[in-house]
Amino acid sequence: MKHLPKSTLKLAAGFALALAGVALAPPSSVQAQDVTFSRDIAPILQRSCQGCHRAGGVAPMPLETYQQVRRYAPRIKERTGIRDRAGAMPPWYVEKDIGIQHYKFDPSLSDEELAAIAMWVDSGAPEGNPAEMPEALVWNDDVTWGAGEPDLIVETEEIFMAAGTPDWWGEIESVMIPLEEDRYVASVEIREVNDIDPTDTGRQTVGGRYIFHHMIWSTRVLSEDADATLAQFDGGPATGWPVHEVGRNADIFDQASGRLLRAGSSVVSNSVHLHSSGRDTRSKLLIGFRFHPVGYEPQYPRASVVLGNGVDIDIDANADGQELHAYEVLKQHTKLVTFEPHLHAPGERMCIEAIWGFNVETLSCVGYDHNWVRGYAFEDGYQPILPKGTVVHIVGYMNNTVTNTNVPDPRNWAGSGNRSVSNMFIDLGMQVAMTDEEFLAEMQERVERFNLTKNDHVIGCPLCLATIPVPSPVREAQTDGGGGLD
Repeated sequence: MKHLPKSTLKLAAGFALALAGVALAPPSSVQAQDVTFSRDIAPILQRSCQGCHRAGGVAPMPLETYQQVRRYAPRIKERTGIRDRAGAMPPWYVEKDIGIQHYKFDPSLSDEELAAIAMWVDSGAPEGNPAEMPEALVWNDDVTWGAGEPDLIVETEEIFMAAGTPDWWGEIESVMIPLEEDRYVASVEIREVNDIDPTDTGRQTVGGRYIFHHMIWSTRVLSEDADATLAQFDGGPATGWPVHEVGRNADIFDQASGRLLRAGSSVVSNSVHLHSSGRDTRSKLLIGFRFHPVGYEPQYPRASVVLGNGVDIDIDANADGQELHAYEVLKQHTKLVTFEPHLHAPGERMCIEAIWGFNVETLSCVGYDHNWVRGYAFEDGYQPILPKGTVVHIVGYMNNTVTNTNVPDPRNWAGSGNRSVSNMFIDLGMQVAMTDEEFLAEMQERVERFNLTKNDHVIGCPLCLATIPVPSPVREAQTDGGGGLD
């Protein structure tokens, strides 16, 4: 991606106008009276809304027919107009005026789509010609998988959480995985399935739709005589997986860094945190694995990057605009695969930036809603590739006032801790490590793919167009006539 291409400038300008209260203009060929539900609005809802807002879905109302949608038209305009803060629909909070703008499974609405919705509502929400309606989507079951239908689904035990009971921490019974050969995983997705009535909006607090606050888990082969609740394993290596959190979307691994799911292993967790939904609730988790083809071998190992602060968080009562900061110096060339802010109720926003020499660059800024924890997987070819020595910096923006509806009582000072009313500040994103040769090769691939010149800039690749020392193996190949980078 070149520095601020025209499309990015248009998005940034449109975003600025929206913040200033100026209505976004749709394409010049579209007039207000021309926007209809059948032709213009229904396709938007099918792509970005009906996965949840459908009969049997987790959302409180279906948005599949004109009669259903017309009733909620003003609310739809309001919620989509929030765009990148808590309460926005669809729940995707990437700010479109800064940083990288290419992500996998991005359901967000464009400026033109937001303008169309606003104009449709303001002009009386006309139905239009029913013959122009797109064919209705067919849903296979009550569980929607954002990353595609899994190749293997594992189901945890059902847990009962009574209304009004205090938070619970502990371990759950391990679950055997019906897998007869080792497979590498391309993505993993966890869906909480419970008996909360979708039409019951319940209490509007953290995780009001769910009882699982988080589950830290791994897969490992258990010894034959292991008690299922103790999860003793046979001493072999375990595979760690991304933490499950409330309302979480799918975790997409780098194409060249799939994770290994071993045959005969079990799902194991000794760190599950449950909180009451305000209603008696029975719930379980479905874990969906999507596999790479048989014979796949990963290229990159996982990188060890610890970026966050869970110890000395200090959030004042009744105060907005508070900041938290954390830094990490990369010890090896690193590709950032995903960005995943983890805050708690006061958290409203997080940014991540890379500092290399005199270059300080924002990679991404996203809003935060603790009812819908999002991980943002960068598109292939757009992931930040950062040289060792880069300082990675995250900034969290905290709002502990009555304007933040997720905060139970803003009169209270807030600090770090594990409870729902305590706070955390972490980037739980995934990273992979790269050798000198792999780092150089990936930079060169981007230069060629985007036809970059010396006047271009690549967000998240500070050395793509820089003159850098060539590692000795490459230098020797050049000396021997083996070619190499210019």
